[in-house]
Amino acid sequence: MTVLDNAVLGQQVAPQADPRDPQVRLQALFDDGTLRPLTAPHDRDDSGMLAGLGRVEGVPVVGFASDPRIQGGALGSAGCEVIVQAYDAALRERVPIVGLWHSGGARLREGVESLHGVGRIFAAMTRASGIVPQISVVLGPAAGGAAYGPALTDIVILSGDGRVFVTGPDVVRSVTGEDVDMARLGGPEPHSRRSGVVHMVTDTDAEAVAHARRLAALLGHQGTLRLRSVTDIDFGSLLPESTKRAYDVHPLLDGLLDGPAGTETGIVELHPKWAPNIVTALGRLGGRTVGVIANNPLRLGGCLDALSAEKAARFVRMCDAFGVPLVVVVDVPGYLPGLGQEWDGVVRRGAKLLHAFAEATVPRVTLVTRKAYGGAYIAMNSRALGATKVLAWPTAEVAVMGPVAAVRILHRRRLAEVPEDQRATVEAELAAEHQQLTGGLDRAKELGVIDQVISPDQTRTAIARAITEAGPARGAHSNIPL
Repeated sequence: MTVLDNAVLGQQVAPQADPRDPQVRLQALFDDGTLRPLTAPHDRDDSGMLAGLGRVEGVPVVGFASDPRIQGGALGSAGCEVIVQAYDAALRERVPIVGLWHSGGARLREGVESLHGVGRIFAAMTRASGIVPQISVVLGPAAGGAAYGPALTDIVILSGDGRVFVTGPDVVRSVTGEDVDMARLGGPEPHSRRSGVVHMVTDTDAEAVAHARRLAALLGHQGTLRLRSVTDIDFGSLLPESTKRAYDVHPLLDGLLDGPAGTETGIVELHPKWAPNIVTALGRLGGRTVGVIANNPLRLGGCLDALSAEKAARFVRMCDAFGVPLVVVVDVPGYLPGLGQEWDGVVRRGAKLLHAFAEATVPRVTLVTRKAYGGAYIAMNSRALGATKVLAWPTAEVAVMGPVAAVRILHRRRLAEVPEDQRATVEAELAAEHQQLTGGLDRAKELGVIDQVISPDQTRTAIARAITEAGPARGAHSNIPL
């Protein structure tokens, strides 16, 4: 982080200040003049850790930062104690806690004493899980215990210089023979696209800290939904005319929430590059923080798969733990089939999503925009799993599968007897007959699995009213990193 970066964040930092100084980093996190150290200044010896209480956009927040200038930020027993005290303060005050990580892990010279201290940090994080929001910002290498620390928290943000790995390249090379550098081993690319360890990646430290501030404000002060401030817009033009065409769901979500992405009122997407066939994001609706889960037909046609189910399940549990209402936007043709999916544990991981929604107590409103088929229909916050309200646009379809696919199975022999030049026509007639018999939206309303069919230009108001009528609720569970 440069001095200029801090100036951009509105902090007053002396030109000679070392940007790695934990006090400089905490000043960048907190509103101007609000940082109050939790440990006395004379305690800043060789512990390599500083903790403080301050405000972020007016919201009380606890923060701690490692000092990479002292033994590479390695965690000794004294530094571990500072983090444990920070967690005790966050739990006592019931406020979010933000960790700024730049550490080589446990201190070798302290041996098992440092390992014991790191274990105490993990225990403190687990005690706080689901009680106070935990946000980690990795600003440099974070290895060993300093990697598992962020991984235990709710949201992990990685700056361009951040690295997360259990063991560094030298150890990997000596043990496995693999020749790899720190960026390829634990940098933004592997952890944002492949592993799913980090939720957000930024180019600079300043951007990473700015995202942490935004998230701390969203989760620390969730606001009140004001119906009179919710204005409707027409979403009808955002979907392609053909139901077979793919589209990007992000413009729809930008319109659904209070402001466009990248603004103070817009959405903050988590895991944008990992399992991108489903979108998980935080934002505000009518001034109130909400979580959004949406199938994205631009990726894999919007199908659920093993990774997207796991991604969504953890997001559902986080929102439920902190009392954040959920808006679920559904356009899903089913689960992605294939040998790879079965071997990747789509059944096990898909069950996580079923469990997460069925367990959730927060208001959770489902909007079916185009189609909801098969097991994926159930998994995407269906009435059967306890959805607060299920809304649908007039063009929506709810079925075991698409009508054409269904008749190809149900009437396989009959279609085989039809001349090839007539098969498409007969198939279409059978599909229309099947759709009428199985009900479609009318049957879904009759059964109570769809509560209301709304026009696209009534969407924001209908969702906001459903959340308001449901009242507040919060799950009584931790947020295990699924």
